[in-house]
Amino acid sequence: MPDIDLRLLRLFLAVYETGSTTRAAVRLGLSQPSVSIGLGQLRAHYGDPLFVQMPGGMTPTPLADHLAGPIRRALDDVGTLSAYRAGFDPSRSTRRFRIAMSDASHLTLLPHLFAAIRRAAPHSSLEASPIDAGLGERLSSGAADIAIGLIPGLEAGFYQRVLYYQGWVAIHRAGHPLGLLTRDSYAGADHVEVTNGTGQSLLHTALEAAGITRRIALSLPGFLGLPSVLTGSDLIATLPRHIGTALSRQAGLGISDCPIPIDSFQVKVHWHARVQADPTNAWLRETAFATLAHLV
Repeated sequence: MPDIDLRLLRLFLAVYETGSTTRAAVRLGLSQPSVSIGLGQLRAHYGDPLFVQMPGGMTPTPLADHLAGPIRRALDDVGTLSAYRAGFDPSRSTRRFRIAMSDASHLTLLPHLFAAIRRAAPHSSLEASPIDAGLGERLSSGAADIAIGLIPGLEAGFYQRVLYYQGWVAIHRAGHPLGLLTRDSYAGADHVEVTNGTGQSLLHTALEAAGITRRIALSLPGFLGLPSVLTGSDLIATLPRHIGTALSRQAGLGISDCPIPIDSFQVKVHWHARVQADPTNAWLRETAFATLAHLV
C-alpha cells in the first residue's frame, strides 16, 4: 500500500470535524470538487467509504472514527516538527562541555574560559582534553565539542576561526647573568626544552635557519616545574609569548624578546562541520571568542 499524502490526512480531518465537504473546502481553502476528489482518493486508499451522506451531514463510518485520533495526533506531531527550532538556554543547562587544548592553555586560557562559562551556565561543567592524534575523531563523534590551539591537521570537514596571533619569547630567572639577550648570548646559553606543543616545529625550523644548535641541558614534557627550574638555574626557555608571559608573571621570571626570528602562528578555535548549526556548540564557540580573543 502506498504512503498516504499528508494533504489527504488534513482533508480527512477537516471533513471529520466539520461534517461537510463544503465547510471542509472553506477551511482548507480548496474548491468543493477538489475536496470530493481527495475524499475519493482516501476511500480508495482505505477501501472504505469513510463518510456517508446523511440528512445531518457527512457521517463517519466506524473505520473513520477509528482513524480520527491517530490522524489528529500525526498532524499535531507534524506541526510540532515544522515549528521546531533548536535553542540553548545556558542558565538552565547541565551540559558537560568538552574542550581540547594544550597544557599551556590550561594555564593561560582555561581559567578565564571556565569562569565565563560558569557565569552564564552555572549548572554546567567543563572537561579539558588533550590535543592528540585522535582529536579529529573526537570532534567528529562529539566526544569533544571544540578545540583551541595550533592544530594544522584539522582541515576537511572542520571549521576554524582565528582567536589570536602568537609570537615567541625567552624566559629566564630575574637577574640572569647574560643581561640583555643577544643572538650570540642566546646561542651560547644552556637551555631547557619543553617538548610538548604543536608550535615546536616552528622553533626548530627557525633555529636551523639561523644556524643555531641549542645546548639542551634539560628536556621537559610540559610546563609543570618549569618556573622552579628556571628560578634555580641559568637556563633559558623559549616559549610562545602567551605562556611565557603568564609564567613570568606567576614566578617573577625575567622575559626577553627572542633574539632570533621565529614565525608567529595562529591560535584558532576548531569545530566539526556536523555541529556548525548546533546552538549549544555555537554558544560555546562565541563564549570562547568573546572571552579569550582580548587576552593577547
